[in-house]
Amino acid sequence: MHARRWAVCLGAIAALVAGGGAQAAWRDGGEVYEKVCRYCHEANVGPVLKGRALPEEYIRRVVRMGNRAMPAFRPSEIDDATLADVARRVSTGAALAQE
Repeated sequence: MHARRWAVCLGAIAALVAGGGAQAAWRDGGEVYEKVCRYCHEANVGPVLKGRALPEEYIRRVVRMGNRAMPAFRPSEIDDATLADVARRVSTGAALAQE
């Protein structure tokens, strides 16, 4: 099951990278979270993000620089304004309901 989750995460990231980036193609940070972040961070592959009140600057830095298994995302893949919206949503988002 863990391997399947990793495959889904990698597939989401690969689709983003294969698209050559999507600058200005994102509707908002919510779309990025739903189509990229949640595949790992809501599947017990990456750490849970919502409900932890992580600082927005920290989130933006990890997205740009990467961290451990998480790849870095270039501005051509997630533009700065959309990344700021993702960081705001994650930082202020409520914790996920327990399964």
